Amino acid sequence: MRFTLRDLVYVGVFGALWGALEATLGAALHVLRVPFAGLVLASGGMAIALVGRLFVPRKGSLVAIGVVTALLKALSVGGLVFGPMLAIVVESAIAEAVVLALGARAPAFVLAGAAALLWPVVHPLVTQVLLAGRAVLAVYLDILAGLMRLLRLDARGVALALALFVALHLACGALAGWLAWEAGRTAARRVGRDEDRE
Repeated sequence: MRFTLRDLVYVGVFGALWGALEATLGAALHVLRVPFAGLVLASGGMAIALVGRLFVPRKGSLVAIGVVTALLKALSVGGLVFGPMLAIVVESAIAEAVVLALGARAPAFVLAGAAALLWPVVHPLVTQVLLAGRAVLAVYLDILAGLMRLLRLDARGVALALALFVALHLACGALAGWLAWEAGRTAARRVGRDEDRE
């Protein structure tokens, strides 16, 4: 399916909105060293992208929005940042796959948000293995063993902490998807009525 000019405008608008979120709120959160800054940004960005999917209900629109955002990220202060750019595109592709598989319905948006927000959990490990090789896994295991000794945690405690971390990402992603569905449908209806009056 080809994008119309109107579709491309919406893709650009929603990609720019996500890019603006990354450049403004993202910069502030990182400067202030706010915990879970990446989770906040990924949730907000996914909500914006999924709203965009309602405005451009075509195959590939979520990925296109992600690509626009990634390109804008490259132009932000700090220059080319491969890791965050890759994360944005992969999150968009995961959400795209879920929506294509299940259709543009509320449950699909909730699942798309949740699935996309799982990527930030594994993203640092995947990108560092790609850049530094498998040796980085041994470093992570050593750090984990040291933390377990320091905090006096056993394997069950680590598993519980990891499960809670994953659950937090899933919950935030699901919430982003649900909010996108509700807000996006309302906004799309209003824009549609405004365009009908012209």
